[in-house]
Amino acid sequence: MAGHSGSRRVIYAALAGNLAIALTKFAAAFFTGSSSMLSEGVHSLVDTGNGGLLLYGMHRAARPPDRTHPLGHGRELYFWSFIVALLVFALGAGVSFYEGVIHIMAPEPVVNAKVNYIVLALSFVFEGSSWLVALKEFRQQKGKQGWLQAVQSSKDPSVYTVLFEDSAALLGLIVAFAGILSAELLEIPELDGVGSIGIAIILGATAIFLARESKGLLLGEPASSEVQKKVLAIVQEDPAVQRANGILSVHIGPEEIVAGLSIEFEDHLTAPEIEACVERLEARLKQEMPQISRLFVKPQTTGTWKQRREAIAEASDEG
Repeated sequence: MAGHSGSRRVIYAALAGNLAIALTKFAAAFFTGSSSMLSEGVHSLVDTGNGGLLLYGMHRAARPPDRTHPLGHGRELYFWSFIVALLVFALGAGVSFYEGVIHIMAPEPVVNAKVNYIVLALSFVFEGSSWLVALKEFRQQKGKQGWLQAVQSSKDPSVYTVLFEDSAALLGLIVAFAGILSAELLEIPELDGVGSIGIAIILGATAIFLARESKGLLLGEPASSEVQKKVLAIVQEDPAVQRANGILSVHIGPEEIVAGLSIEFEDHLTAPEIEACVERLEARLKQEMPQISRLFVKPQTTGTWKQRREAIAEASDEG
């Protein structure tokens, strides 16, 4: 759970900001009749619920293995992250698009527009504060990687989900401001509805991207090449190992990796000596790489390993 302290801090900051902003936006929409403001209120309310779902997913993922889930519950976080993406699309984008279309078909002038501008300005400050917290945490996680590469390689969706939601919220506020202002200055109330549709497009694009990343994690993504190289280097150092052929790995949580090792042992070893080697490897990996939560070792010649890897590569090329 300690590894999620930064993620929790990001989510708590987003939760507090989004709840306050949602209530303020709904009040402003009620008094002014702005479609864009109502869409923004729905957006913030959805973001609030999403933060709660991410926290729930983290709680569920921390449960220990049991009979029905012998490898643990780490993928609960990935499942709830996928649900968050669906909610952003279905509720956030869907309601915003609906409100926009309704307001274009039956336009009503915005009254007390200054109230909207004040609320939008305050919302931008609050959303910006939450966004900075998420940005700082994500920068620490990404290291020297590029932004898109860091998201694609990340195995912890909680931080980048909040970051993308907050980024979409800031863009939505700008679109809402443009829609309300243009509707007032040009005296074309339909433009307020156009602003709602613009917010829907932003939310839809964000949801599709988040769903795509969550899908990859749910299906199972391997450990990074750096982690795999380090595991193989540790294994190769054991005197009983002739060659560490390779590793098959899959993330079942941000800091939980199941690894299968193909090892060619020294020919003269007896079965008890091989068992002792495996125990040594498990103990060392547990100490130096605690993210390897489960380890499986398969004695295998280097030639057999290469043949099977080539067969997998050919099947991938044909697919």
